[in-house]
Amino acid sequence: MIFVRWWSMPLDPRTPVLIGQGQALDRSTSPGDTRHPVALMAEALAAAASDAGIAIPREVDSIRVVRLLSWKYANAAHALGALSGVTAREYATTPHGGNMPQTLVNLTAGQILRGECDFVVLAGGECSRSRSMFKDTSALPWPSPDTTTSTPGSSGTTGEREPAPAHIVDDLALLSDEEIRLGIVLPIQVYPMFESALRAAANRSVEQHDQRIAALWSRFSAVAARNPFAWSAETLTPRQVVEVSPNNRMIGTPYRKVMNSNNQVNMAASLIMCSAERADALGVPRDRWVFPVSGTDCHEHQFISNRWSFADTPAVRRGGELALSLAGLTMSDIALVDLYSCFPSAVQLGAASLGLESSLNDDETARPLTLTGGLSFAGGPWNNYVMHAIATAMSRLRESAGDHAFIWANGGYATKHAFGIYATTPPKRAFQHESPQAEIDALPKRELALGDDAAGSASIEAFTVMHDRDGTPERFIAAGLRDDGRRVWMVSDDRSVAASFAAGEHVGDTVTLRRSGELA
Repeated sequence: MIFVRWWSMPLDPRTPVLIGQGQALDRSTSPGDTRHPVALMAEALAAAASDAGIAIPREVDSIRVVRLLSWKYANAAHALGALSGVTAREYATTPHGGNMPQTLVNLTAGQILRGECDFVVLAGGECSRSRSMFKDTSALPWPSPDTTTSTPGSSGTTGEREPAPAHIVDDLALLSDEEIRLGIVLPIQVYPMFESALRAAANRSVEQHDQRIAALWSRFSAVAARNPFAWSAETLTPRQVVEVSPNNRMIGTPYRKVMNSNNQVNMAASLIMCSAERADALGVPRDRWVFPVSGTDCHEHQFISNRWSFADTPAVRRGGELALSLAGLTMSDIALVDLYSCFPSAVQLGAASLGLESSLNDDETARPLTLTGGLSFAGGPWNNYVMHAIATAMSRLRESAGDHAFIWANGGYATKHAFGIYATTPPKRAFQHESPQAEIDALPKRELALGDDAAGSASIEAFTVMHDRDGTPERFIAAGLRDDGRRVWMVSDDRSVAASFAAGEHVGDTVTLRRSGELA
């Protein structure tokens, strides 16, 4: 069959290829046993090398680590190299964003194709569970951010300050001054607002929509239960997902705790990328090779204040369509899909934009939209979830030669997007990468009414109520539209106001503002 025989045909030696993937979990409960994030990355890198059937070269072109939050390193990439006995010409990091693992693959594939590098290590990891368990960090035998980690065979540090990491991906500010002023800054505040907008656009009742997303999340939990690298191995019923309890409290209406990304995990992943020529020279069996076929990167209008609708993601539509077009494929050609899944609204926005909306239905024959189980169940190690999705896609593709996998990575508030298509057969053309950003930037934007100019009536277009740790409504946040089409923000820390909006549907309600952010 053709997908078995491709390696008997000529192949451009500069073709980028993924040869190894590794994942690692640490469930230690003793502070003396728990590993720091880079140590967990080193374990994942060793697993990736074993997966490729090689020893990690002592010298590589670049070690690239996704920005992490759970521990501070002067240079996490350099620390990973030191701990793994590897030196690199470049030690690099990224900005924050769940899109970064796929963006790194896109960037690295292009550089390998152009001959700018030949062998690159990608890694990322978090140990937020340990940081949460052990508030006194002095109890953790983790390295100081001022020095390198231990050298191979040593239990101490080199005592030398690590070099500053290279920043190889441009950052994008995610918050406007007004959003910051009003304290609308957290994903757990914004994604439930998207959910209310999606519910209203579909003309569903609160109860109907709750059941729909509970069924979706139940299916995600079942995938995680079959994933040996998932943090949670428990399949939840729709009732368990939606039922409010002390262990599943309401956080931001309509999201119960289990509907939020689970960042309290100790997880790491690593990918090894090189040229086809290098993979051959290293003796990596060709049935281990996974090819990046195409990739795209783009972003929505930068600030949520300026999005035209909270129920649509046009950049996802254009970025996904372009990635498929570059690969010469349609979504019907894709066997494996992983949509970014920090919250149910992200999956729904992505599915609708990518032509996968039928897979949101509670139907056993529907195409699965996650390979891992998603960030709530497989685990959401902050910016690095998608590296786990890519690693899982590699394993799945090797089991089904000839198939293609589609990955959507998302950063911010459904803001920054990266797409990748993968296969075990080489692309018909060289790896392709483009961005539809100019087209996206030309799409309509909402103007934001500020200060006293926001005074008057507005219709609520999206809202949420944040709850305290006891499950009591404490803060109301909403976006509204004026008759002239401008957007306004409204917030209230009056608990009686929050309680009045905590139940029922309020999209479409008319409210009056005293000024921007303030209800009259």
